[in-house]
Amino acid sequence: MMIAMKKEPLINVRPLKFIVWLFIASSIMLFGGWTSGYIVSRVSLVDKGEWITFSLPQIFMVSTILIVVSSATMHWARVSAKRLQFEKTKLALWCTMALGIAFLACQLGGWVRLIEMNMYFAGHVSGSYIYVISGFHGLHIIAGLGMITSCLTGLYRNIPQVKQNLRLEVTSVFWHFIDILWIYLYVFLLLNR
Repeated sequence: MMIAMKKEPLINVRPLKFIVWLFIASSIMLFGGWTSGYIVSRVSLVDKGEWITFSLPQIFMVSTILIVVSSATMHWARVSAKRLQFEKTKLALWCTMALGIAFLACQLGGWVRLIEMNMYFAGHVSGSYIYVISGFHGLHIIAGLGMITSCLTGLYRNIPQVKQNLRLEVTSVFWHFIDILWIYLYVFLLLNR
């Protein structure tokens, strides 16, 4: 007597990967536009004496270190999943999530410090750019945390390994992208005050 086994439908991974890469490309254009606008605004307003030079709060350096470490823990999660070490994968994802949340807390702390320095969202063009750039990057972090939550949910619900690997691969690519993006933004803002 043969037992009928439930077959999982085949997953076409190309559309999902394409969507993630499309989102990454559009994010590059978005942040590229803002950083270009920042440079143009700075050049035109410095000549008029209307650009306010400022120091980036030190907490942004802390957030940069956190996001770099979180990229390492995300890599650990991906490698552990490939080796079918699910407990290590869960631990690495929880570490990545904690580091992502700590990054957001540091960003908010940076905003508080900017306010203490009299750099507000409205009133100074240079301040406005800082809030917009860091704020939209924060939204990318929140999206990444949602993707990590999806990976963790899949691990705890024991979804098929093929689906779990796809989730982790897409999440890993996105997380590493927002890590590299923040490093670029931080260095850009540090050099173009």
